[in-house]
Amino acid sequence: MRWYYESVLGWPTAPGTPVRLRTGVRFDVLDVPVQAGHAALRRLGPPGATPRRPGFPVALRGGRMLLLVAAGGAEELPGLLEWLEWGSLPLDLTAVGAGGLVEAPLLPATGATGAAGSAGAAGSADVGRAGRGSALPPPRPRDHDGRARRGAAVWLRPPEQEGGAETSLPALSAVGGTAAAPDLARLVHTLATECHRFRLSSRCASPRLARATR
Repeated sequence: MRWYYESVLGWPTAPGTPVRLRTGVRFDVLDVPVQAGHAALRRLGPPGATPRRPGFPVALRGGRMLLLVAAGGAEELPGLLEWLEWGSLPLDLTAVGAGGLVEAPLLPATGATGAAGSAGAAGSADVGRAGRGSALPPPRPRDHDGRARRGAAVWLRPPEQEGGAETSLPALSAVGGTAAAPDLARLVHTLATECHRFRLSSRCASPRLARATR
């Protein structure tokens, strides 16, 4: 797995096990609750629907969704949230940038753990689409060694090999974004909206659950 990330994608890794990817070099990561992430992806539209809406890489780890964005995106996040008037609200939206590490998602290839079970019903359509035109085959439907069930990171949308994975990463249009990549500001606004909705729905559900168990 380390060979694939370093030699095929050109993504630097850190020593040790499990394999971890260095952020801030080829990409940064936005980290949100998986429910909010799925809702945001639905609002943004299916991957590949238009040239401006490609399937940028997305991974799942436990109850979190990790969305890969252009390097430098993590540094832009606080300013974007302020500009979009989300800065005063507590959002479960964080970023990992320069100097950070994220667990390398398992590869959906022969002998690797599958992602379909971990992705869940809400993301099954995205998982199916991820294999088409990707450098990797579709995720396997079974988790052979149990790592995905234990919270290991898995790909929902594997990175594209052709043309370089970085060409599909969301970036600020004014500072290097291209027609081939979604706009980072739109992505952040959509994620913030869905994180806020998820937080409100969770708070409303808690009192109802407490009353039901009395």
